[in-house]
Amino acid sequence: MTRTSTDKRPAFWLILLVIAIVFASPEAVPARQDRGAAQADVNLLQLLGLTTSPESLDYVVNKTPFQLHALLTEQRHPKTWNLSEKIKTDTEAGLRMLFSVDEDIAARLEKLAADKALLEQLVSEIEYAILAKKKIYVYGCGATGRLAKQMESSFWRPFWKKVKAEADLWSKCRSRLDPLIENGLIGEMTGADRALISSLEGFEDLQLIGRLQLKDRGVSKGDLVICVTEGGETSSVIGTVLGALDQWKAEAGYNPAESRKRLYFVYNNPDDRLKPFERSRKVIEEPGITKINLATGPQAITGSTRMQATTIETFVVGCALETAVERVLRRVLGKKDMARLGFTAETELAARIGRFAGLLQEVKRNIPAIAALTDLETRAYAAAHFSTYFAGAGLITVFIDSTERSPTFRLYPLDTVKEPQRKGWIQVWTEASDPRSAWLTFLGRPFRGLTPALYQKPFEDEIDDPYLRAKALESLKKAGNDQQDLYDFSFAAAGSNIKRRGPAPGDIGVAALFPAEVADLKNPNSPFRKFGELFVKAGAGLGFILITDKPAKGAVNPAPDLSFAQDKTKKPAVVVRLEIVDGNDPFGVERHIALKMLLNAHSTAVMAKLGRVIGNTMTNVSPTNLKLIGRATFLIQLHVNDALNNPAWVRQFGSRRPISYGEANAVLYDSIAFMKERAEAVGQAAEVPLSIIRILEALRRKRDFTADEALEIVKTPGLAAYLAGLK
Repeated sequence: MTRTSTDKRPAFWLILLVIAIVFASPEAVPARQDRGAAQADVNLLQLLGLTTSPESLDYVVNKTPFQLHALLTEQRHPKTWNLSEKIKTDTEAGLRMLFSVDEDIAARLEKLAADKALLEQLVSEIEYAILAKKKIYVYGCGATGRLAKQMESSFWRPFWKKVKAEADLWSKCRSRLDPLIENGLIGEMTGADRALISSLEGFEDLQLIGRLQLKDRGVSKGDLVICVTEGGETSSVIGTVLGALDQWKAEAGYNPAESRKRLYFVYNNPDDRLKPFERSRKVIEEPGITKINLATGPQAITGSTRMQATTIETFVVGCALETAVERVLRRVLGKKDMARLGFTAETELAARIGRFAGLLQEVKRNIPAIAALTDLETRAYAAAHFSTYFAGAGLITVFIDSTERSPTFRLYPLDTVKEPQRKGWIQVWTEASDPRSAWLTFLGRPFRGLTPALYQKPFEDEIDDPYLRAKALESLKKAGNDQQDLYDFSFAAAGSNIKRRGPAPGDIGVAALFPAEVADLKNPNSPFRKFGELFVKAGAGLGFILITDKPAKGAVNPAPDLSFAQDKTKKPAVVVRLEIVDGNDPFGVERHIALKMLLNAHSTAVMAKLGRVIGNTMTNVSPTNLKLIGRATFLIQLHVNDALNNPAWVRQFGSRRPISYGEANAVLYDSIAFMKERAEAVGQAAEVPLSIIRILEALRRKRDFTADEALEIVKTPGLAAYLAGLK
C-alpha cells in the first residue's frame, strides 16, 4: 500500500547536521562578554531538569516543512511594533496603528488594477463556468476556509435567492442558467462546516484531506477550482489544487494550457519565500495551475493572517465573482432589470478593486467610535463578564471574527449546548427559532459535515506520520453532521439561549446591522430592537455597528432612533456608523469587507489591551497544529532572546548566548504536556507565556523554575507586566 507523508524528509546528512546544531551542548559555545559580568552558558534543559521529548526531537528534525518563521507573513510589521504598549494608554492611537497596515492592501490592489490580466482570466472562467453549468469550488483552510464559506453563504446564495424572488427577472435568465444555480458555488473549508467553530487538529497539515474533500463534494475535471491559502503553504489547500490537477493529467492528451484556465491558487507570500518548501514549490512551478499572488507584507499582528492576508483575498475573489455574475446577467437583462438587482451601472473589475481605499478611509473615519466600543468590551472581559454578538445579513463576518479570536488569543471556543454555564467570552446569535434554523440562516443551506466512512480508511492507510494519523482520526470523530446539534446560535423570545445564556449586569451586547436592518429599527418587532431591549433590561452595556447607505451628494442621512437602547440613566449605547456607497455591489462585498476590517482591528485591540499581545506578537497563540507549534516556538525564542539582549539584563546577569530553536521547542512541548495534565487549573493560560517565563526565571535564578511557579506569574501579573519588569 502506498503511503503519503507531509513532505519528503531531509537527507540523512542534513538530519545529523540539524541535530548537531540544534542540540549541541551549550558549554561548547564561548560565552559572550558584551557588557557586565559574564553569565555562564549553563545548559538550559539541564537547568530545567528536562530531557528533549521524542515529539520535540521529531518536530525539530522531521517537521521542517512546518517551521515557517522565514515567511513574510510571519515577520513583525514596523508600523505596529509597540502596539501593546501604545494601546494601553491610547486606544485610538492603537487602532490607527492597526488600520495603517490595511494601507498595504490598498497599495497592492492599486498594482493589481494596473496589471489585472490574471484576474480578468479568472473572471472570464467564472463567467464560462456559470454558463456551462459547471461547479465553482472555492476551498480554503482556517481563515481562508471561512472565506470560502463567505463566498457561498454571504455573497452567492443570497444574491441568487433575490434573483429567483423576482419571477419576471428569473424567467428571462433561467434558459441560460442552471435551475439550481444557488448550489453552483461550493464554499468548502478543511474539515467542512464543523471547522467554522474551531480547527480540527491534524487536518490542516494533510494534503490527503484536500483531495478527499474534492471527491466528497463531487468536483471533477472541468469544474472551476479556486484554492485560497493565507500564506501559500497550507498542506490541505495544496492537496486540493494538486488533486484537481491530477484529474486533468489522468486523461490522454493533457494540455497544461487548458487546466490552468480552471485551476487557481491564491496566496499571500512572495514566491522566493515559499519555494524552499517542497509542497509550495510544486504548485508555484506547475504550468497547469494559475497562480495569483496577493502578497501585501507582514501582518498587523505577527503571523495573524486572518487580518490583511485574508482581507485582500476575500475582497479580490469576491470582486471577481461579482464582476463575472454581472457580465453573465447583462447578456439577458436590460439596464432597468439590472438596476433592480443592484447593478446600477456597468462596473469593470479594476473599478471594483479600486473602491477598497475608500472603504478603508470610511472605517478609519470612525476610529473614535470604534475606540469607545473597544474600551466597552475590554472593561467587560476585565471584570469577568461576557459579550454577545447579534447579526443577520452580516452574520458570517461577525461569526468569523468571533471564532477566530479563540486560536489567536487562547480563548475558550464557542460554548456547546452541553456546557452547564458560560465559559466562552463570546457568543453569537441570529434571529432563528431553534438551532437547526440558525444554521440555515447562517449557511443558506443545511449543515454539511464530513462522512467518516469516506475518510477513515484513507487516513488509516495513507498517512505515514503517526502523529498526524492519530490527530486526524481523532478529529474525524468531531467532523460529522451530528456536530451541528452541539451549537445553538438562535435568538427567539422563548428560546433556550435567552433563558440559559441571557445577559447579566456587566455583560455587553453588540449588534451589527446592514442597511435594510438599520431602516427596520423603527419597527417595534425588529429583532435588533428586541435584542437591545433585552440587554438594557438586564443592565448590560450595548454597542451598535450600523452600516448604512452613503447619502446622495448634499443630502443628509438621519441617524436612526436608538432611544430604546438607553439604560435607566439615559446613557446611550456606543454607536459606530459606516456609510458605504450603495450601488453596483449587490453581493455586499464592500459592506462585508468594511465590517471585517473594523472587527479585526477592534477584537485585536481588545486583546492587546488585556495583555494577550506583546508588542505586535500573538503570544497567546494556541499550538494546535504543526504550523502553530512552529509559530509558538519562534515566539518563545524571539522573546527570550530579546530579554537576554536587553542592556538591563546584561548589566545584572551578564551576557549569554541566545537560546536555540530546539531548546525553545523542547520547553514548548513540556508546557503543552503540562497544560493538558492541568487543564482545569490552567484555564485559558497559554503555553508560550509559560515557556518564556519559565526559561527566563531559570536563567535568572540559576535553578529549575517549575511550570507551576511560572503559571502563577502567567496568571498574575501576566507576561506583559513580567517582561516590562525585566527592563
